[in-house]
Amino acid sequence: MKIESVAISNWRSIKYLEIAFQDLMIFIGQNNHGKSNVLSALLFFFGEIKPQDLDFNRGAQELFVEIIFGDLDQTDKTTFKKYLTADGSIRVRKFAYVGGNFEYRGYIQNPVEEWLRESNATTLSKREVAESLPFYPFLPATGRLTKQDIIDAQAKYIEQNPGGVAFNFEIEETNFLGLKSVAKGIFGDVYFIPAVKDATDDFSSKEASAFGKLYSGIIESMSANSPDWKDTKAKLSSLFSTLNRLNGDGEDNPHRPQELVNFEKALSAELNAWGAEIDVEVIPPNIDDVFRANTQVWINDGVRTDIRRKGHGLQRALTFALIKVISDNLKAERAKAVPEQVAPRTASASTYFILEEPELYLHPQAQRALFDSLVSLSESKNQVIMCTHASALIDVERYKSICIVKKDSDVVGTQVCQCTEDIFTGDKRKDFNLSYWINPDRSELFFAKRVLLVEGPTDKTLIPLLAKQLGVFRFDHTVVDCGSKDNIPLYCQLLNKFSIPYIAVYDKDHQAAKGDDGKASADKSSALIEAAIDKGIGASIVFLNDIEEEVGMIAGEKNKPFVALTHIAAPGFTISVDLAAKIALMYQ
Repeated sequence: MKIESVAISNWRSIKYLEIAFQDLMIFIGQNNHGKSNVLSALLFFFGEIKPQDLDFNRGAQELFVEIIFGDLDQTDKTTFKKYLTADGSIRVRKFAYVGGNFEYRGYIQNPVEEWLRESNATTLSKREVAESLPFYPFLPATGRLTKQDIIDAQAKYIEQNPGGVAFNFEIEETNFLGLKSVAKGIFGDVYFIPAVKDATDDFSSKEASAFGKLYSGIIESMSANSPDWKDTKAKLSSLFSTLNRLNGDGEDNPHRPQELVNFEKALSAELNAWGAEIDVEVIPPNIDDVFRANTQVWINDGVRTDIRRKGHGLQRALTFALIKVISDNLKAERAKAVPEQVAPRTASASTYFILEEPELYLHPQAQRALFDSLVSLSESKNQVIMCTHASALIDVERYKSICIVKKDSDVVGTQVCQCTEDIFTGDKRKDFNLSYWINPDRSELFFAKRVLLVEGPTDKTLIPLLAKQLGVFRFDHTVVDCGSKDNIPLYCQLLNKFSIPYIAVYDKDHQAAKGDDGKASADKSSALIEAAIDKGIGASIVFLNDIEEEVGMIAGEKNKPFVALTHIAAPGFTISVDLAAKIALMYQ
């Protein structure tokens, strides 16, 4: 099963927010705005962390994280049958209260009719009461009726009358699954990689670690299938049994070492006055645990050492290599899985990878390779959830995965901005995706305080340099080369959806050499840009004809970005008052 949506209330900087989820979720935003708080809320839900009193927002006494899960397999549908909705999803809320208590509650579709409610089953279990109700034909014909008989009859009646029963969708009053404490892992496996972490934690042989989980599976497989392994376990068990007073059948052991017998007698003699005696019993170790406890991971990158002696970059790379292996193993297991009878309350086979700033210690090329691996991981029936400050870990084509986290007010708390609907269709989608290859660093726009949308490489080259010459340049403004004037409206649409401030900078294109048809075409493109701008978010600045003319270049020169750069860097170049005002307006 997979997370479809999350609602968070009163968790740290979050007053209340709702987030729609994709298989790949990328949380971005400025520091101290709440990205890590979103991840920690998920970790709280999955039982990976326990809430402290300081986790409650602004003095709240109660908090909750609520998740709707969809895409349930047959195991999930059996385990969570009570909570399954008509659309095949389940909805679960985890509460926490100041002082340390917490509990899970599920949402159930309660029939409107009182006689169909499971909570009323006890009061309906008298036959004289039940025989007047529509579900009576589904009850045993004779004998004493039990509460379970009523519940089964209610369920059969509902099943036999699809569409004929009205429901209220409400949170249950009792504990989730009827359990006071829900077992960790019931919703699936969680692999959490925090921003700053010693990789030795991931590569320890403890079952709680990522390596330990994978390694334990290998140990269990060998233990079940290897003849040598089975023989060793039998011999080890036999060896240890010779040390005990009684054998496996509870009879006296004649082969017990005399040294151990004498040791027991000596100790018992000392306790004679107490009427007590000593019995030394040797418990054979579990060979699987012996192998786990005595396993270490060594790295040979020219020098063979343990992992903690390697650099942070290599440690980080090893952690992500481990995640990739886990993903490949999960894919292989799912591919060979054979449908079988599902046992009740089996833990979900779902896997969630939660990563905090995975780009740390990785150079840009490694970041891009990592992103490719994470995308592949998310496309293999896993969910990948991360927060990042790296544009290399964002793909604008996957804009539905991007969630911008903002906190403009402590009172309102952390909020999110995301786009879950299709922005582009048909040729517009194709044109937008093609522009990626013209400007592969365009993902930076999601981190910008303001985006300057320009037509091409000359504008992108000159505008920042002119701003530096004027002393108005700002690093939090990003210039995006849209590839052409006609692509600017596509970027306007994207930025509108994410409420990112922008200025569309384009040419009027009424050069003297242009004919009437050329000018009409340019006016049409200009009108499309103006129509795409949301005036509450964006604005426009228009060059008289083009930026080359604005800086006084001769029309028609080739290699324009370099020639234009040389032109404005030459001694004696003076920027016009009109152009200086436009540049200052872009960077205000």
